[in-house]
Amino acid sequence: MTAVAKADLKGSTKKNSQLVLRLDKDERDAFVALCRDLDTSAAREIRRFIRAFMAENAGT
Repeated sequence: MTAVAKADLKGSTKKNSQLVLRLDKDERDAFVALCRDLDTSAAREIRRFIRAFMAENAGT
């Protein structure tokens, strides 16, 4: 199977968009350090927050 065919099998799991936000440097550094301590990534935790927020507010 070619690399292109394998990529097609993944479907909608491909991330193809970015969200840019501005944070206080100290706050960002503390968040990234906490994520590292918890063996996760900042991006993963932000995606988790967005999904939970959307689920909680889906009916509004």
